[in-house]
Formats: sequence, C-alpha cells, structure tokens
Amino acid sequence: MSVFIADFLKNSMLKRISVSQLTVGMHIKEFCGSWMEHPFIRSSFVLSNAKDLQTILASSIKEVWIDSSKGADVPATVVALSPKQAEFQIDATLEQAASGGRNVLPAPMEREMERAAQICGHSKQAMVSMFEEARMGNAVDVGGARQLVEEISDSVMRNPGALISLARLKTVDDYTYMHSVAVCAMMVSLARQLGLDDDKVRLAGLAGLMHDLGKAAMPMNVLNKPGKLTEAEFAVIKSHPVEGHRMLLASSKFDSDTLDVCLHHHEKVDGSGYPEGLKGDEISLMAKMGAVCDVYDAITSNRPYKIGWDPAESLRKMAEWSTGHFDQKVFQAFVKSMGIYPVGSLVLMSSGRIGVVTAQSAKSLITPQIKVFYSTKSHLRITPEFLDLSKAGSTDKIAGREDPAKWHFPDLDEMWSGLPTSHR
Repeated sequence: MSVFIADFLKNSMLKRISVSQLTVGMHIKEFCGSWMEHPFIRSSFVLSNAKDLQTILASSIKEVWIDSSKGADVPATVVALSPKQAEFQIDATLEQAASGGRNVLPAPMEREMERAAQICGHSKQAMVSMFEEARMGNAVDVGGARQLVEEISDSVMRNPGALISLARLKTVDDYTYMHSVAVCAMMVSLARQLGLDDDKVRLAGLAGLMHDLGKAAMPMNVLNKPGKLTEAEFAVIKSHPVEGHRMLLASSKFDSDTLDVCLHHHEKVDGSGYPEGLKGDEISLMAKMGAVCDVYDAITSNRPYKIGWDPAESLRKMAEWSTGHFDQKVFQAFVKSMGIYPVGSLVLMSSGRIGVVTAQSAKSLITPQIKVFYSTKSHLRITPEFLDLSKAGSTDKIAGREDPAKWHFPDLDEMWSGLPTSHR
C-alpha cells in the first residue's frame, strides 16, 4: 500500500459518496479529484457549515470519501468499506491515474505557462492558509500538502521551466509563501536530475514545500524588515529551522526526509551553516538539495531589502560559493536541471541583439530558446523573434549575460512568460 494513504485507512470507516449526499456534520476524509478542483487547503475536515457545503456543490468535484467514525453518516443503504476494501479501491484509482488519469505528458512552454500560473495562484492561497494554521498552533494538514506537491510535480514533469520560473515572480509580501512553492518545484526537478525514484521525487517535493514552515513562528516585523537585520534579529530568524522541525514533529505524520530538510537546509558543507554546524557527509543528500534550491530562489527573488538577481548571474554567483556552501555533485545536477541560462535570463547575442531565455533545449545547456527583441546597434526595440539555438543552421549564439538593471525593460517578465501581469 502507498505510504501516502497508509494513515488514510487506519481505524476508519470509509464511504465514497456523491457530493449530493453530503450533509453538514460529515467528516470529509478525501476529495475524489485533483487538488486544483476544490477550493480547500485542507483535505480532511468536518463539514461544519452550509457555506462550505455550497462551495463543494458548486465545484467540479463529484465524489468524496467520508469517515463515518469521525462525523455524521449517510443512510445504511450506503455500505461502509472495510479498510482492506478501501485500500483496494484507492489503489485502483491511483493505478488509473498513473496510467492516464493525470496529465503528465511533456508540454511546450507556452502551453504549460497558463496552467502553471493557475497552480501558482492556488498554491499561494494554500500556503497562506497553511502558515496561518501553523501560527495558531494547529497541526499541518499533511494530506493537503501532499496533494499540492502532486499538482506541482505534475507541472514540473510536463515542463520544468514554466512553474519554476513563474514562482520566482513573487511580490515582497508573497515571498515566504511562494518561496516554499518554488523550492518544492526545484526539489522535484533536481531529484529527477539526480535519478531518484518516483517516491523520493515526491518526498523531495514535500520537503521543499515544508522547509520554511518555521517562519510562521517568526515575528512579522523581523521577517519582513526592509533593512539589514541586527545581530539579535538575525539570531531570531536563524531559529526558524528548529521551530519548523518542532511544528512538523507535532503533526507526527511527516517523513524523515521532510523533517531533515526542514532542520538542515541552512547547513553548509564546510561546517559554517546552522543550526548544528554539520559538514560534508554529515549532511544528507536531501538537505544538500534543499540548500541549493533555497539559496537560488532567495537570490533571484525580490526581497524587502534588495532586487533579485538575474537567473544566469545567480548561478554564476552560486558557483563562486559552491566549494564551501554546496555539495559539488548536487550543485552540478542543479545547474543541469535549470540550464546555464535559466528561463528569464537576459542575454546578448553575437548578432548584437538582446533577448530573453524562454525555454531550455534537450540537446545542450548552452543552446536554449531565445526571444530577441532589442538591437544594440540601433538602440531600438525590434520585432520579437524566436530563436532555437539547438536547431541545425542556427547562426546566432549567446555572447554573454546582460544585467536587467542596466536596461530597465519594463515588460521583461512578460516577454519570456507570455503572460500579462494580471495572469501571474
């Protein structure tokens, strides 16, 4: 039986019913369908009011699992499943999904962008709710978190560049929540690059999603301070891995990898990290992965005290720090998963044109797809043109990185994403 549903079956009387049979007082154990199809961050809760019932009825969800041992029941004509029967039906559903129910076929960047934008919007709402629950001292809903990881993982499998790139475009106020989403997506991509099996890929995603939960315990005035932190304030912020680890332990349903990444994603291979000063092989592979993904998203995102760096420049900076900070094998795999010129990087072409990277190439790290839109010879905008540098006969090539701050192109993000600001 899948580890993701082991706790789902324990000591429960499960029934799969139509949403039309739902009544206030029932305990919803699981929605039958994608996390994207229902508006709740929680996947398991007592239906306590008519408003939530109407919300479910208005959604595209057609069926739910209820647990009659924890809430109101339906008439006796609906027969309860034994745990073994429930396991069989759930496994059959999972097998159907694996064989085509979920859409994980490769998709071109422009097609996945729209879907990734929707996932980012739902993910942000989900993480806001999750952090609020954690601040109130409530246990984190592991089922809801796992469903969110599934949606993010599926998008990464269809096209890794879309969601990872969009999640970087976060506002200062959104940073804490969308940072978790971005790290989740990058952990999935990196785990696949490292050749981890499917279960480990999903666990890596869950670890990335939950790695910064401890920031829910940080004072907001310190967490969002626009200037440099004092030593005392930094000491407070440095406690977030321990706080997050404590919160996850309290739920008693998170795996050891998620707990480990939460506690150790700020450790460095030279031993100068925190909270335990681990070094080298004392740090697990998952925690080393978390460290790379966490830093990349942090330095490419706008923060209260600085503007994010260009993606390609960020990788160059990380390469300079990599000997003491990151595991070399993990960092090299991360670069391969992102590309030397990640999506959104501003580049100068040998033709004198300036363009932005819109997608990676499966053939080479140095031959991505580019949208050129500016001529340095005429100092004017030109009609945008797509270049696939991996195609035979392509004569133009990347001459180097360009600093977006130097050029101030106001529509740069729209140029590579293809989405107006209102869609992101």
